[in-house]
Amino acid sequence: MIGHLKGTCLAITSEHAIIDVQGVGYEIAANARLLDGLRIGEAASLAIETMVREDFIRLIAFHDAHERDCFRLLQSVQGVGAKAALAILQILPPDPLLDAIAMGDNAALTRAQGIGKKIATRIVTELKGKVDPLISARGVVQFAPATNSKKSTATDPMPETGPANNIKRDAISALVNLGYDSAEVRIAVNRLTQSDPGLGVENLIRQGLKELSIL
Repeated sequence: MIGHLKGTCLAITSEHAIIDVQGVGYEIAANARLLDGLRIGEAASLAIETMVREDFIRLIAFHDAHERDCFRLLQSVQGVGAKAALAILQILPPDPLLDAIAMGDNAALTRAQGIGKKIATRIVTELKGKVDPLISARGVVQFAPATNSKKSTATDPMPETGPANNIKRDAISALVNLGYDSAEVRIAVNRLTQSDPGLGVENLIRQGLKELSIL
């Protein structure tokens, strides 16, 4: 099975690209977000999922192995195939996706083409308890219910409650209440907290408004 390709981009279409690896051209499928980032004649290094069926072999490309893991996780839900999983990852990159599932935000998933409320609810319900390892591996701040009184210790790699969680949660809630799209809000807030973890809620909302105004 092919798990990774590193080569030169030869061609790009709306759904596929061809990557030349030492004289062999591999056709890869990917979502628009990844394809838009490729440039003909430039180097490309991609994580690959090899899908084998009776009548075809298909290579699906991702930015990295973490995104591929999310693709696999989504497909573990009944009714979510490769096309639907790619559509979701087009709208929600890995970290905002895991954040939305952990928080039970069905609405964020329904923005993806072909994903209705029923499938979105099923995804959140089935995966909510399975995203913790992926969240921990990335160091993404994980939310816990407001009523959870668990306190972090010095040995905890990532506290489940605390000021960082509250700030991020409050900022997302405020921006969504202002009428901004839930998925776009999560992407913006995740980007801001990763670049500056020390932002307070007011600054995070202010910076979030700036981010969302140019999306």
